[in-house]
Amino acid sequence: MALVLVACSSPGGTPAPASPPLSIPSSGGASKIKHVVIVIQENRSFDDLFATFRGADGATYGYNSKGQKVALTKVALKEKDIRHAHAVWVTEYDNGKMDGFDKDTFAGPSRVPAGTYPYQYVDPAQIRPYWEMARRYVLGDHLFQTQTSDSFTAHQDLIAGGTVIDSTHSIIDSPSSTPYGCDSPSGTVTSLIDAGGNYLQWQGPFPCLKYATLRDRLDAAGLSWKYYTPQYASKTGGGIWNAFDAIRAVRYSSEWNENVSVPQTNVIADAQAGKLPAVSWVVPYVADSDHPGTANDAGPSWVAQIVDAIGNNKRLWDSTAIVVVWDDWGGFYDHVKPPQLDSQGLGFRVPMLVISSYAKAGYVSHTQYEFGSILRFVEENWGLQTLGTTDARANSIADCFNFNQPPRAFVPIAAAYSREYFLHEPPTNVPVDDE
Repeated sequence: MALVLVACSSPGGTPAPASPPLSIPSSGGASKIKHVVIVIQENRSFDDLFATFRGADGATYGYNSKGQKVALTKVALKEKDIRHAHAVWVTEYDNGKMDGFDKDTFAGPSRVPAGTYPYQYVDPAQIRPYWEMARRYVLGDHLFQTQTSDSFTAHQDLIAGGTVIDSTHSIIDSPSSTPYGCDSPSGTVTSLIDAGGNYLQWQGPFPCLKYATLRDRLDAAGLSWKYYTPQYASKTGGGIWNAFDAIRAVRYSSEWNENVSVPQTNVIADAQAGKLPAVSWVVPYVADSDHPGTANDAGPSWVAQIVDAIGNNKRLWDSTAIVVVWDDWGGFYDHVKPPQLDSQGLGFRVPMLVISSYAKAGYVSHTQYEFGSILRFVEENWGLQTLGTTDARANSIADCFNFNQPPRAFVPIAAAYSREYFLHEPPTNVPVDDE
């Protein structure tokens, strides 16, 4: 299938139309992919990281709430944090005008106006490993957050495809106390959004939830999985960004110790040993997460070291798909109006990288994706039953691969920080994010 790549440097781009799910070519009756690794970074819109990437739907300017044209400023990766919960999304989206980003405020209780600060993009030299991965493999430029919310629900979307708790309500934004999940303090509550889009603050349940996740499908099929996560304070398992801490069936079973792997650097050790499970999720230390305000630029190197650990094991490299995503937009400007599929989303665009020996070379996928697209690929790859959440409607990321091509040889990704840096990095014992 031919693809025409068109560079776009002005606002107003429209998402690629949805297409039918793609079948996965197989060899000998089974997919060539035996391992899927989902690497989850933090709080960046697509334009914030790839605004000027050749062939991608990026932007060099936007408009503010006064109708004024605002040039995007090139900045360093070490940025200030700005707010990005549902109410911020509503303001920035502005009924599809995409012009309310100047009304955001910096994070913190003082609510200092951010002004033109959200109108920016990171200097490509600061994130060279990401750009190198995009040049060699696949960059998805129309992956939208499944929900118009912050990191808590985004991480749930990446294991469950949604946060629906009954026929008319879904959880939205972060719970009222940390850590988030079954280990939350007594009295912790969540917020809800109903089918009409009404926001019901602190009217939701305690965040120890019963809905099905991809874990249920994997367990039923006898497939292995792990959730690699940092330690948070005295609690084993990452606390805030351990999405499975919010899933009762995992938190109160043997899987809490067997499948939740602490610390997150275990993914590198497992890759070096050639012992990755069928499906992995990887959450970083806050300092390595790309989260604004951390005063650290190690995120691109952290991801590169994961890729290199897998790539340097030929057996793994020839059987693994690595998907790198950023969990939410972080409040930063993005010019593409997200399609509204339900009361919860879609949210703004975030970047996606797909790395594999079977990934198309230098391919920019304009297919409309959401986080359920990753789940759908896993389900299709192993013939699993759909969860029936957003994975049922989402386009699979299968078009990022060419399984008819010979596996490509791995070439290491140059990175500023070494593998040893991350293996010996002192634990921070703090959450990656609280919004």
